[in-house]
Amino acid sequence: MPIYEYEPLNPKKSCPECINRFEIIQGIDEEPLSRCPKCGQKVRKIISWCRAAVIETSDEHLRVEKKITEYEQQGMWSHAAELADKHSEKVKDKGIKTRALDNYKKAGYDADSLEKHSKTNDI
Repeated sequence: MPIYEYEPLNPKKSCPECINRFEIIQGIDEEPLSRCPKCGQKVRKIISWCRAAVIETSDEHLRVEKKITEYEQQGMWSHAAELADKHSEKVKDKGIKTRALDNYKKAGYDADSLEKHSKTNDI
């Protein structure tokens, strides 16, 4: 069941429980509270700020990241760069594109041509 937050309409008349925001577990189908359960003063439901985000990463992305790391650890810079470059085009990820460019440089590719490549293939 979800947790909802409430605040008093008139903090000067509220009790220690509702003077600040308070939380209550309610079913989705339940009517919102109109009064504090402790003192009976009028309250209103407020929108809670979400302080966390869930970011899902696909299994394919995790496999590619792992393979890129393996290539980098083995000093196979061109392999790592090519894989990262192809993957960045697919997922439109600037971080992977930057990683690809760094690996191309480590593999000995010309930095000027790489910069031109990164600008023509905007992500």
